[in-house]
Amino acid sequence: MSHEGSVLQPTIGWICVDCADPQALAIWWQRLLGGELAVDGDGDVHLEARPVRLLFVKVPEPKVVKNRLHLDLRVTDYDGAVARALTIGAAPADEVYLGDRWRVLRDPEGNEFCIIRPKTGD
Repeated sequence: MSHEGSVLQPTIGWICVDCADPQALAIWWQRLLGGELAVDGDGDVHLEARPVRLLFVKVPEPKVVKNRLHLDLRVTDYDGAVARALTIGAAPADEVYLGDRWRVLRDPEGNEFCIIRPKTGD
């Protein structure tokens, strides 16, 4: 009997974000994505932002280099979404990528994420 797709197949529980201030960064991402926040007994902050669940975890070291993993946020109003992200405190990361297919931005702790233009025909 095969166990593929059942007990042995993992699912993603959280996307974890290492950070200096979990509460502040989670609140910032909540402003961007919406969702509900909860703090656990360890001080980690959970953001239930559909369809993604983010977990903000305090770490002692600062971010130093470009992320190896980041979120791509597909939107229906590209210019509006970029403007809104910048208004709430995102910073441009044009040195990472500068083109017209997506915009790379950084959250208040320097974590890169992308706002992606709608697919043609969407």
